[in-house]
Amino acid sequence: MTTTVLVAGASGDLGGRIVRALLDLDLDVRVRVLSRGGAAAERLHEDGRVDVVTGRYDDHAALVDALRGTDVVVSALSGTRSVIVDAQRALLAAAVEAGVPRFVPSDYSADYRSVTPGTNRNFELRREFAAVLDAAPVRAKSVLNGAFTDMLTGQAPLVQFDRRLVLAWSSADQTLDFTTKDDVAHVVARVALDPEAPRVVEVAGDRVTSRSLADTLSRLTGVRHRVLFAGTTGTLSAMARVGRRLSRDDDEPFPAWQGMRYFVSMFSGEGQLRNLGGERYAPARWTTAEDVLAAHLGV
Repeated sequence: MTTTVLVAGASGDLGGRIVRALLDLDLDVRVRVLSRGGAAAERLHEDGRVDVVTGRYDDHAALVDALRGTDVVVSALSGTRSVIVDAQRALLAAAVEAGVPRFVPSDYSADYRSVTPGTNRNFELRREFAAVLDAAPVRAKSVLNGAFTDMLTGQAPLVQFDRRLVLAWSSADQTLDFTTKDDVAHVVARVALDPEAPRVVEVAGDRVTSRSLADTLSRLTGVRHRVLFAGTTGTLSAMARVGRRLSRDDDEPFPAWQGMRYFVSMFSGEGQLRNLGGERYAPARWTTAEDVLAAHLGV
């Protein structure tokens, strides 16, 4: 029996990977890509098993038409309130009216449920939408995966390659959860196709510390890398508050101060995944932090 999966946000980085993961599973699946118009989605997804449907988030009737006959909605939308809360609420309302039984929200993060309320804007938005989703007559399926391992290559300042340093706040031995975007996409695809998947699936492609990352880099390069104690999570949190007050980019998904907030959630241990148990959705082999660093360094 064919399962029809609609992916919202498929023109984005993670969304495109989710579409490819669904198709790579070689199962009886039909993928719909939700587009707001234009040719971007058509150019990205030319596979014969992909249908492009059009619907704007402020056009409820068009969204309902786009979702009819869908078995599961997968959201890979990325943004701030207008996206994570408003657009996803519109998508959910259309899914309910169209009779879609399952919905995978755009979580893909550390465990925002256990982070102190009010301390991480992006987590607060996910928490807010989760409350709406849990009250809706659909089966919600969230994937929590820690941080993206890809960020270790320079997208975030945790690893200072030129200075041969790995930063740490409060403890160099705090466990940090990482999963690559491709591995997350694989898990999301498997979860989306499983009607019996639990409400929350927690996975970590690798679990490292600042100290173990420094050791890994030393081994890969043959040059000693050190841990630099950059302060406490309390100090970093205070810096993030100041950064937000001075910032003019509050509507950006990942301004510098939000990155600080994410590190606070990780290094405080609040966002650590406590119930890893998604092995049945895992790829044949997890991509480790060492794999990512080795590829980045070309060694």
